[in-house]
Amino acid sequence: MSGDGMSGDGMSGDGMSGADLQAAGDVREVAVPATTLWRSPDAPRTVDEPAVRDLPDPAAWSAGLDRELRLGLHGRTDSQLLLGEPVEVLDERDGWSHVAAPWQRSSHGDRGYPGWVPTSHLAEPVPVTDGPTAHVMARSTRGDGPELSLGTALWVDDADDREVRVLLPGDRRAVLARTDLRLADQREQPAYDADAVLATARSFLGLQYLWGGTSTWGVDCSGLVHLAWRSHGVLLPRDAVDQAERVQPVPLDDVRPGDLYFFARPDERVYHVGFVTRPVAEDGTRWMLHAPESGSPYVEDAPLAPHRRETLVSAGRVVPSGEVGQVGQGMERNGEE
Repeated sequence: MSGDGMSGDGMSGDGMSGADLQAAGDVREVAVPATTLWRSPDAPRTVDEPAVRDLPDPAAWSAGLDRELRLGLHGRTDSQLLLGEPVEVLDERDGWSHVAAPWQRSSHGDRGYPGWVPTSHLAEPVPVTDGPTAHVMARSTRGDGPELSLGTALWVDDADDREVRVLLPGDRRAVLARTDLRLADQREQPAYDADAVLATARSFLGLQYLWGGTSTWGVDCSGLVHLAWRSHGVLLPRDAVDQAERVQPVPLDDVRPGDLYFFARPDERVYHVGFVTRPVAEDGTRWMLHAPESGSPYVEDAPLAPHRRETLVSAGRVVPSGEVGQVGQGMERNGEE
């Protein structure tokens, strides 16, 4: 999906305009189910080999990381990119590509989240600029191709009542179950429904926290928010601090399910985000669905712990507009925990 994403019944976003990407020159798309965005080609450790091999296995990689190894990802990774995401290639060396990811807007780079990925994880874009699209809405799906994460956006080649044939980067195709997808051109793609987004986020309950995770195989706090909204056609920035700048402020006592809570320590930037799941109780209890790294590092829906109550600084509501970016009717991280 080159340009600024899909157009028409496809996807759009405001990370980089189509003209910007055309001017950028070398635009490619992610050709594997998920690729990790590394700080440098030297950042991966031996234990990270499943994530950087030519045909990565993100499930095996995540499963092989204990708590200490997961903490060791700090300063090494920043995000993940899903199959079909466009990237601008800024530089290449020794089998690695330095890229900017326009669908993941970030204060770290005005062309999209920057980082390094194995060059073998990229391919020529699908040669389509308009037409029907589909979003993976199951936690994962596998037809006759690779297993794909929730939130993956695809160009549709053909469809019937049971199967959808999709186009993949690198001149490939795959067949997926219709029940695992929502088709934008059939108005099956939900449009900015906070309850539906919250239901999607709930599907990750129990998933272990993964620093930089933005996929079915692991999420961090802002990755969960980004992925849930993106699955419903809305591109929020990638990092909590940037997400806080792109939402409509809501008084903390007026929150409703689907809104977002933001957290910051005194005189510091926002470092954590989560979904409001209930109105504020009469006794002041606040419930949040989020991906914590501290404590029990699994996606949970629970009352705010004392340290969360002490660092809660604001709340916001996603009101999709051109400013937020749409991956809808048709197709960013900073010390978080």
